[in-house]
Amino acid sequence: MTTSTAQSRTPGHPEVPATMRAAVLKRQGDMAMEALPVPRLDADQVLVQVAAVGVCGSDVHYYEHGRIGDYVVDHPLILGHELSGRIAAVGSDVDPARIGQRVAVEPQRPCRTCKQCKAGRYNLCPDIEFYATPPIDGAFTEYVRIQSDFAFDIPDSVSDEAAALIEPLSVGLWACERAQIKPGSRVLIAGAGPIGIIAAQAARAFGATEIYISDIAEDRLAFALQHGATHALNALTESVEGLDVDAFIDASGAPQAVRSGIKAVGPAGRVILVGLGADDVELPVSYIQNREIWLSGVFRYTNTWPLAIQLIADGKVDLDILVTGKFALAESEDALKAGKQPGQLKAVVYPGR
Repeated sequence: MTTSTAQSRTPGHPEVPATMRAAVLKRQGDMAMEALPVPRLDADQVLVQVAAVGVCGSDVHYYEHGRIGDYVVDHPLILGHELSGRIAAVGSDVDPARIGQRVAVEPQRPCRTCKQCKAGRYNLCPDIEFYATPPIDGAFTEYVRIQSDFAFDIPDSVSDEAAALIEPLSVGLWACERAQIKPGSRVLIAGAGPIGIIAAQAARAFGATEIYISDIAEDRLAFALQHGATHALNALTESVEGLDVDAFIDASGAPQAVRSGIKAVGPAGRVILVGLGADDVELPVSYIQNREIWLSGVFRYTNTWPLAIQLIADGKVDLDILVTGKFALAESEDALKAGKQPGQLKAVVYPGR
């Protein structure tokens, strides 16, 4: 858990308290509100007073199952890694002028010295610390700390909610970059949940002219057509095979959707796996080989926040439309359960409320 400290601040800004409220996952299915010390800053860090936190599927999975793969909740953990806020204090090496700035937080801390970091792939750093991934605490709390260069200034035109959802937008942008989507590309996306819709908006911003999206829920398909997709396909009744698209992005994790999506890709096309599903999936290997299809997974992102902020500010991506539930910090458990309700896309927790 977080540790106590006094904070560096400037005159005219509110005093940083010694303690903060946090919604803590005590164990699988058990959340509790606690008073904790405000985190201590390293010299290169800033203290962010959290404004908004989006609920991610991984948060829900930790709450419901107590683990994701090798990451096990064996100690109390603060969930939440999609966040925005305002800088309340800075470490000794950070310009005090940053205090008071509204920021979107990239919620990870790479080591910066390993082979992957030095190659520019800091998302693959073996020692990376990522919010709300055991044992690192997340943002269902009033204050968090992060390296100053991972707290990105946002313009007034970008809402707290949109700034928080830059994290899932970054997944979509990274997927589109890996898929080499460019002006004129034809793209298929499986899954019309939040990541699928975000990926569709990202593909459109990258210049894709035909964006197919498949799902089994008609309401989500209709929503996707209003916000990024150009064609909607019901996965229960319509086949995607033979579409001959340039790229397929799976945001569903469903094995059948992955197999069908691969068969929708034309020669030399790209397949990007984003959705979390089974550890092992049977793939049409001969199809991949005969068409020289390039297949890759996606693990988070690198260097996406500046582009994401620009796309939102320019109106090329709209994240506010995804917010379907708003919850106070004490209602974090309700926020984690909200996704099971009809019509829900994205729940947001507001620690200041």
